[in-house]
Amino acid sequence: MKSIFFVAFIVCLIGAAAASDPRAPDQFQVLFNTTRGPALIQVVRAWAPIGVDRFYALVTQGYYNDNAFFRVIQSPKPFVAQWGISSDPSVNKKWENAEIPNDPVVKSNVRGWISYAAMMNGTTACCRTTQIYVNYGDNSRLDAMGFAPFAQVISGMENLDQLYSKYGEQPDQNKIYKYGSAYLKKDFPNLDYLNTADLVSTAAPSKN
Repeated sequence: MKSIFFVAFIVCLIGAAAASDPRAPDQFQVLFNTTRGPALIQVVRAWAPIGVDRFYALVTQGYYNDNAFFRVIQSPKPFVAQWGISSDPSVNKKWENAEIPNDPVVKSNVRGWISYAAMMNGTTACCRTTQIYVNYGDNSRLDAMGFAPFAQVISGMENLDQLYSKYGEQPDQNKIYKYGSAYLKKDFPNLDYLNTADLVSTAAPSKN
């Protein structure tokens, strides 16, 4: 079975220069407006500084707007929902090889926590770019593989639980990069979408 963490690259570009993003605030909140309803997430830079800087850059540039939840795994048991490929192929060309290095794993991949999807270099995650996932259950086994959570859903997780999951792993990530939403809307019309991801505050983090 294809791993959820394999993004649309054939190989990880070992030795490629890491992309550099502006420093994000120490903490902030982002409101996800999805086709199933809103979800509010708390982001704390200390949890994964490199990943948070990238996420902040993407949110403030509107990258996650109109993103499909193209890989939602609820069976045989709740696992993850994954998104982070732009609906616009021209935008994907800018970001698909803009890799960032790993962060140390500070938090755990348990329900409601968000991490970057990535390729695997042996037994370790590598080559993070823009794809992210939310954990539906206890996936703490991913911690040892280097998947570092950088944000937590603090309200609206029940809406993310309802994301359409019957397509499973059918959507082809390479085709999403190449054709964007035209491919998904034609072949997978029931997918749910992240309509907008909006920076809403620099509130204090939840106590975890």
